[in-house]
Amino acid sequence: MQDIRVNSWTELMEVLHGESWNPALRRFRSPYVFRGQGHDAPLTTSLQRLAGNTRDIERHLVRAFRKYAEANVKTRDLLWYWLSLGQHHGLPTRLLDWTYSPLVALHFATAQEERFDQDGVIWMLNAGQTNQALPQALSDLLRREGASVFTVDMLELLGTQGRDALAFDAEMTWLDRMEAESGQPFLLFLEPPSLDQRIVQQSALFSVLSDPEMTLDVWLSGREGAARRIILPAALKWEVRDKLDGSNITERTLFPDLNGLSQWLRRYYRLRDDGVPSPDEPAPESDRRQQH
Repeated sequence: MQDIRVNSWTELMEVLHGESWNPALRRFRSPYVFRGQGHDAPLTTSLQRLAGNTRDIERHLVRAFRKYAEANVKTRDLLWYWLSLGQHHGLPTRLLDWTYSPLVALHFATAQEERFDQDGVIWMLNAGQTNQALPQALSDLLRREGASVFTVDMLELLGTQGRDALAFDAEMTWLDRMEAESGQPFLLFLEPPSLDQRIVQQSALFSVLSDPEMTLDVWLSGREGAARRIILPAALKWEVRDKLDGSNITERTLFPDLNGLSQWLRRYYRLRDDGVPSPDEPAPESDRRQQH
C-alpha cells in the first residue's frame, strides 16, 4: 500500500485529483473513492469494534433495529435498506463509510479539533481495481448495468430477496455462499438509497466485505495499487480546515439540519489559541533555532 505525505494545500489537491482523466469518456472522472480520518486508525467497521462474535451480534442487531425502528420509518423491507438506514443512524454494521468527494473526505479528516495535534489520513481506494476480485455473478451484474458500484435494487436483482440477503440463521449467508464460490473474500461498494439530504450532500457510499470479521486493511494488504493513504500532517490541518470552510464544505452543508448548523457555528467562531504564527509572521526565536 502506498503512503503519500503531503506538505501543502497545492500538493494535497494534486494527489487527491491525480489520475482523474478518463480517456474513454474524455472527462475528468476519478476512479477513486475517499475516506477521511482525523488520525491514523485501522479500517475497522463499527460492528468489528464491538466485542464478541460479529456474525451473531449482527443478526441480533439487525433484528432488533427492524423491530423497533419500523414504526418510525418508511422504507422497503429489504435487508440492504435496513443496513443502510442503520449505518446512517449509528447502528453498528459491517458497512464502512466512503464518499465520492475528496473534499468531503478532507472535512472528516479535519472535523475534530481535539485531533489537530495528530496527523490525519485520507484513504483513496480504486473501486474499479477492487471489483476485479468480485465473484462472477456480481461482475456480470456490474457489466450489464455499466456501473462500478451496486445499489440496493441491483443486489435485489441477484435474487437476494431482501430480508434473506444475509440470512441470519443456521444457513450460510448469501455473501458467504458467494465467497465460497469465488474462493476468497471480496469487497463490494453499495450506494445507499437517498434516505435524506445528508447522504446526498456527502456523496456517500458504503463498502461491504464478504467476511465481516476481516478488516479492510488486511484485505487490501495483498492488492498492490488498489489503495493509497494520504498523510495529512497535523501542521497542515488548520489551513485545510479554513480553506474547506471557504469552499462551503462544512457541517452546515454536509449535515443540513439545525445540529449541523450549530456544529459549524461553534467551530467556525472558535478562536485559535495554539500559538502558531500566521504565514507572514516570523516564527519565534526558539522555533527558528530548532530549524537549523
